[in-house]
Amino acid sequence: MTEQKIAAGILAADNEKRGNTLKADYEALGDKLARGGISIEAITDKVAQFFVAVPSWGVGTGGTRFARFPGQGEPRNIFDKLEDCAVIHELTRATPTVSLHIPWDKVDDPKRLKSHGDALGLGFDAMNSNTFSDAMGQERSYKFGSLSHTDAATRQQAVEHNIECIEIGEALGSKALTVWIGDGSNFPGQSDFTRSFERYLDSMKAIYKRLPGDWRIFSEHKMYEPAFYSTVVQDWGTNYLIATELGEKAFCLVDLGHHAPNVNIEMIVARLIQFKKLGGFHFNDSKYGDDDLDAGSIDPYRLFLVFNELVEAEHRNAENFHPAHMIDQSHNVTDPIESLIRSANEIRRAYAQALLVDRKALESYQESNDALMASETLKDAFRTDVEPILAMARLNAGGAIDPIAAYRSSGYRATVGKARPAVAGGSSGIV
Repeated sequence: MTEQKIAAGILAADNEKRGNTLKADYEALGDKLARGGISIEAITDKVAQFFVAVPSWGVGTGGTRFARFPGQGEPRNIFDKLEDCAVIHELTRATPTVSLHIPWDKVDDPKRLKSHGDALGLGFDAMNSNTFSDAMGQERSYKFGSLSHTDAATRQQAVEHNIECIEIGEALGSKALTVWIGDGSNFPGQSDFTRSFERYLDSMKAIYKRLPGDWRIFSEHKMYEPAFYSTVVQDWGTNYLIATELGEKAFCLVDLGHHAPNVNIEMIVARLIQFKKLGGFHFNDSKYGDDDLDAGSIDPYRLFLVFNELVEAEHRNAENFHPAHMIDQSHNVTDPIESLIRSANEIRRAYAQALLVDRKALESYQESNDALMASETLKDAFRTDVEPILAMARLNAGGAIDPIAAYRSSGYRATVGKARPAVAGGSSGIV
C-alpha cells in the first residue's frame, strides 16, 4: 500500500466543501464544449493521463549568484526530497515520477532508494549528470570545462561520471540520461570553437556507447551562463547536430528558459518533431534570462503554443514522437512544493487548452491565408477556462480539487519544519 504524506481526512474534507461548485462548473463547461462537438469527458480523460516529472532538486530552496535564503523544513537528503515529491503527486495526480541529479542525489544503496520511491508511489524519470560544478573530493576541476575540456583526463572523468549516472539509473528503473554542460568561454579567443565542439562530440560518443538498448540520451542546449561569451551547446541547431551525430537513441531536450527572449520556441519544437529528434522538455518560465520561474507564470500563451505543436503532432501520429516532460525551475521566494503544484497544473492547463483547438478550422484558415481567423482559432481555445477539467481530472484520480488549499490545510510544511533542522543561509548559487 502506498504511504500517504497528506492525511486522507484532510483531503476529503477539503474536496467535500468544493465538490458542489466543481460539479456545477464542470457541467456548465461541458454544455459549452458540447455545442462545439467536444466531449468534456474525453478531454478530461486525456488530461488525467498526462504526466510530468518533478525534479528532486526543485523541492529545495534555490538561489541566485548573489544569495540563497533557506526555507522552512528543507529536505536534508534525497529521501526527504522524495517525501516532498510524493506530496505533490498525492494532491495533483500529475507527477508520478522524479528526476534525480547526481552527485546531489547519490546514495550508497540505489536499491534502498528505489524501495523508498516504491513505498511512496513514485518512479524515476531521466537521470541528470552534473559536470558544471565540482563535487567534493573530485580529482580534476571543471572550471574550464568538462566534456569539452582541453585536458583528456578531465574529459574522461566527465565521461565516467555520466556512465555512473546510467548505472545508478539502471538500478532505479530510469530509461534516459539528460546531459547539460556549462562548457564555454568568457573571452574572445579563450577557446577554439571547432576543437572544443569536436572534443565534446567525442566525449558524448563515449557515453552513448554505454547506453542500454532501451535508453535514450537527451542533450540540452542553453544560450549562455555560466559561460558569458560562448557556449559549446548554445542553441537548437547545435543540439540537432549532436543528436544526429550520436545516433537513433539521441534526442534534443528543450528547456523553455534557455533561449533569447524573442526566440520562437514553438517553431523549434515543430522542427525537432518534423525531423524526429524532439526528446522532451524542461518546463519553466523566464523574464530576462534563465530565471527558471514557475511554468506559465510569465507567458502562459507561449506555453500553450508549445503544447499546440505537441497536440498537433499527437493528432497526426508523428513518427518517433514520445517526448519526456519534466519541470525544471528554481524557487527563491515561494514554498517549493506549492510552486511545483502550480506548475504541474499550469502545464496540464496548456495541454487541455491545446486539445480544444479546432484543427480542421485552423488548417482551413492556414491554407486560405486567413491570418486573423487562424490566430482567433488558437485564441478561442486559449481563452477557454479549463480549470473545471483540471480539477475533475485530479478528483477522479484521488487528488485535490484545490491542491494548494489542501496542502496548506494539511500543515505539512510546519510538520516537516519541526523534524528537519534549519539550514544556515548566506550562501550563493543556483540550485
